[in-house]
Formats: sequence, C-alpha cells, structure tokens
Amino acid sequence: MTDIPPSILSHISLGTNRFERALAFYDQVLPTLGCQRLLAHPGAVAYGREFPEFWLQTPIDGQPATVGNGTHIGFIATSQAAVQAFYQAALAAGAQGDGEPGPRAEYGAPYYGCFVRDLDGHKIEAAFWDSTLE
Repeated sequence: MTDIPPSILSHISLGTNRFERALAFYDQVLPTLGCQRLLAHPGAVAYGREFPEFWLQTPIDGQPATVGNGTHIGFIATSQAAVQAFYQAALAAGAQGDGEPGPRAEYGAPYYGCFVRDLDGHKIEAAFWDSTLE
C-alpha cells in the first residue's frame, strides 16, 4: 500500500502529566511515520502529516491525566521499515515495548505492526497494511 488510507477520525488527543517530557518523546518518535508538529498552544501540541491528527495536551479540566485501560492509539505506517523505525525510536526515547514489530495473524495477512507504552503509559501502535498480501 503506497498511498496513506483516509482516516475515519478527525483527530485524537492524549493527556499527559509531564508535558515537556511527553513532547520530547513524540518529537523523536512521530517523524519515523512522516509526522511533525503542526500547531502549538499553551499546554497542547498537534502533530500530523498535513493537518492536526494527534494532539498531546495537559487535561483541560485541570485534573491529572490517566491511562485508559483497553484504549490504544494506532498510527498508520507506510512500510514495515517504518513500523520497525517507530518501535526502535520509541524504545530509545524511553517507551516500554508491548509487542515487537511483526505480522499478527489474528489481524489478517495484510497487517504488520508493533505496540509500545509511551512515557505516560498510553499504549500506542504503528501499523502497516500491505494490500499486496490480501
């Protein structure tokens, strides 16, 4: 799959209790998927390729950010190599591995991905869908 598929979502936001540390993590990891900072506001930064798709912020209600059990964010990768680069960059930036890069038969033949826990404990994924394997 050479073209990035259209998303069904406008954007996703994750809360953090350590804003600057979280920004440093995502600044290091998201470029492996072709993403960069696009917008910044006090306490919030948006990343994306063309438009703000992923926001990192301190909670607007002033309460501590918490991790959602059973929740994870999946980023689209453009190749298996991008999935591997994402995983390595995330580990180098302090993430905990939660599923090494590779195929997962339960998701179907086209899937190749990995999972990590970011510095706040959020589960994030990079996934490549290879349409030549369908």
